[in-house]
Amino acid sequence: MKFVFAVLWLLRLLPMRAIGAIAWLLGTLAYWLARERRRVGLINLRLCFPQMTRAERKRLIRANFRYMIRLALEYGVAWWSSPERLRRLVDIKGLEHVTALREKGEDVILFYPHFVGFEMCCYALNQYLPLVSVYSQQKNDVLDAQIYQGRQRFNNVYIVSRQEGLRSIIKAMRKDHTPFLYLPDQDFGPRDSIFVPFFGTDAATIPGLSRISKLARARVVPAIARRIGDRFELEFYPPWEDFPTDDTQADTRRMNAFLEDRIREIPDQYFWLHKRFKTRPAGQPRFY
Repeated sequence: MKFVFAVLWLLRLLPMRAIGAIAWLLGTLAYWLARERRRVGLINLRLCFPQMTRAERKRLIRANFRYMIRLALEYGVAWWSSPERLRRLVDIKGLEHVTALREKGEDVILFYPHFVGFEMCCYALNQYLPLVSVYSQQKNDVLDAQIYQGRQRFNNVYIVSRQEGLRSIIKAMRKDHTPFLYLPDQDFGPRDSIFVPFFGTDAATIPGLSRISKLARARVVPAIARRIGDRFELEFYPPWEDFPTDDTQADTRRMNAFLEDRIREIPDQYFWLHKRFKTRPAGQPRFY
């Protein structure tokens, strides 16, 4: 693992375009070698975009592999490049939607789905805003220490363990009205999940966006991280009105519907290699 970190540290010295060229080659190789991940991605696309031909799905997943490898190779840039470089790499749009709420003394949850630009944009954002982040401990101690240290590099983030629960998250949010960076768009298993359609297929979905915003009396502001060539764009959308409601199921469906629209804009940049439909309702067959 230390060798991997050394490689990432060296790669950060390269121009972003050169890192992209290496990622293109390694991503293409990974597409052919990682058969199981490729199969997962193709199944996800078949469920979400049944109108696509098999050839179209293969092209999209091949591009997705390249983006995912590039995300991994650019960790060195996020962890060790200068703050100025990170700010130059990321254009931030609509940040006033967040700052205006904080100035009014309101708490904010940033709905921040898993797109391939999410890490770089997060490190740039953390230079402008303090953030609350939930952290899951890694099995590898060396990797765990590096990820934790990396997230703390600007000394401007409150990290809450996933095991601590909602009370710790809300307490951290209320300290200086610190926005909570929330990524609830993956399959975390049956516990605490509800089944809500995602591109027309029931998906085990954490309803935390509705529940936390209700408990914390916080506003939800969606934020989407996009890769644009060798750079990034982080766009904040207006805070959701009439959210949350008394219908947690409808609130969670609204979250998924918003995400579906953003995925359609940049379908090759979403985390398709994750088993999004792993958990199934009782009696339904498995997909993977």
